[in-house]
Amino acid sequence: MAKENNLKKSKLFVLDMDGTFYLGDKIIDGSLDFIEKLESTGKQYLFFTNNSSKTSDFYVKKLESMGLKIRDDQIMTSGDVTINYLKKYYQDKTIYLVATDIVEKSFRESGIKLGSENADAVVISFDTSLTYEKLSIACTLIRNGSDFIATHPDFNCPTEDGFIPDCGAMCALITASTDKNPKYLGKPNRETVDSILDRTGLELDDIVFVGDRLYTDIATAYNHGATSLLVLSGETKLEDVENSDVKPDFIFENLKEVAKEL
Repeated sequence: MAKENNLKKSKLFVLDMDGTFYLGDKIIDGSLDFIEKLESTGKQYLFFTNNSSKTSDFYVKKLESMGLKIRDDQIMTSGDVTINYLKKYYQDKTIYLVATDIVEKSFRESGIKLGSENADAVVISFDTSLTYEKLSIACTLIRNGSDFIATHPDFNCPTEDGFIPDCGAMCALITASTDKNPKYLGKPNRETVDSILDRTGLELDDIVFVGDRLYTDIATAYNHGATSLLVLSGETKLEDVENSDVKPDFIFENLKEVAKEL
């Protein structure tokens, strides 16, 4: 299927949230029109965020407060990708998880065996409750041979008050101490694509990745052969595309303009 036909023939739109669907706590004009267009044309959509400090329940409630009611299975986080990965490759292994309480609870409820004693792997997420004790335990385990895994590579998380350190920044500290680099999951890595395919049962040709960041949203599609659509409603400006090796298949001002095309 030619890429130029992909928008109308595609079956699933994988949507970034902040900068694409909303900004902070404000929905971007036309976002709900876009969802209505997808539903009226029989297309599916899945919201995806690299933010692993919260679970899908949080985002379901946030979107509902903005006027969009969705199901739990229409949201995926890099934490969900990590759970999927651990179930495949670390079944019955012990994982030392650095995470917020709500994310830790979701890992336990998904059947992941958590603990620090002789952990087979250390998993770092975007832990906004990070302590020196957690870092110290993680570094000791990694130094002693535990695998080093991270939910996603983002160095900073945008907030309404500016940037705050994200998972990648926390991993950089651990790397500096242990001289070990993590295996990153989440966007733009293959494990994210695999998790989406596992959940939906679709093929890569059926999917369009939509987002406002070249190095995560667009790179996910670019690196793995899917179709990508960049919106200019968030971080990326048109001149950034010219200077980037990662090129989107489509560029629109916002989701409202995409709806018109569909």
